[in-house]
Amino acid sequence: MKNLRHKLTVVLGILGILMLTACERPPVDSKQTGFRGTGMDQINNPRTDAQLAKINEMPAGVPASADGPKAGAVYKNVKVLNNLSTAQFGAFMVSMTSWVAPKEGCAYCHNVQNFADDSLYTKTVARKMILMNQEINGTWNNHVKTTGVTCYTCHRGNNIPQNVWFNPEEKRGGNMLGNANGQNDPSSNVGYTSLPNQPFGSYLTSKSGAARVIGDTALPTGNKATLQSTENVYGFMTHMSTSLNVNCTYCHNSNNFSSWEQSTPQRVQAWHGIQMLKDVNTNFISSLTDVFPANRLGPTGDVAKANCATCHQGVNKPLLGKSMLQDYPYLVPAKTKPSDSIHSAKN
Repeated sequence: MKNLRHKLTVVLGILGILMLTACERPPVDSKQTGFRGTGMDQINNPRTDAQLAKINEMPAGVPASADGPKAGAVYKNVKVLNNLSTAQFGAFMVSMTSWVAPKEGCAYCHNVQNFADDSLYTKTVARKMILMNQEINGTWNNHVKTTGVTCYTCHRGNNIPQNVWFNPEEKRGGNMLGNANGQNDPSSNVGYTSLPNQPFGSYLTSKSGAARVIGDTALPTGNKATLQSTENVYGFMTHMSTSLNVNCTYCHNSNNFSSWEQSTPQRVQAWHGIQMLKDVNTNFISSLTDVFPANRLGPTGDVAKANCATCHQGVNKPLLGKSMLQDYPYLVPAKTKPSDSIHSAKN
């Protein structure tokens, strides 16, 4: 009996340790962000913050003079940024290579025997992505503010950004259960919850609807939201929270999650971010589907698309809010200043 008790104690001790592995050891920092009693606090772990700071270090810029002959006049077949000086153009090509293809070098996008050749699909994609950067920096200032983005914001030294999504392949839960909708299949996309693990198609493409599932009355009078749409919303909200390493109350007042009047200013900025992702996923990224080879496509034949984690990578401001545009001002369209606000907030 004594030996049995000892064994049970050991087993329970091991189970206890395993259960606590998901918890963070103290100390952690807590900051009240809203009115008292509403649970509006931001919790941060200094050790995690130190790791995230390292991941989000900004690379050294390569500034260059705008003086001198233009790249379009000196080089052949320059269809984008041809108005840059040759110094600026060369500096940007060096930077872009280090951001996207540090191992492959120029050969990742170019036929090094003939740089004017367009045979590599990566060159076509790179042109479109430069235009996408300009679109974001010139049009979506209500989300990116004056900080803006560059290729590095998403790529961080990888050919393909580490945080992308594809349309999910339908997985059936059995002949009688139908489409599992990605549930009970824990994924980092939704914080390893049992919620639908691929909610992005519902909100981040041109055909997406709004995340509206909460009724305006105490009783379900007129509210047509289904359980599945509700679970998709919560899965997407969990994705936003984990992508930025913030609590739900970073944007919402727990007194009334659906109320815009009681929400923080960050909720409006997040709304603009969702609209921005719809724009870039539809008009820039998905428009390149036919350009990509089959091995770059997802299980349903779509191209890798962006979500909140693509840029944010665990912090509420990509690269901790530091801007790279001072070294690459041409990534902002000449007709638009970084401070312009074109899109207005809508509920």
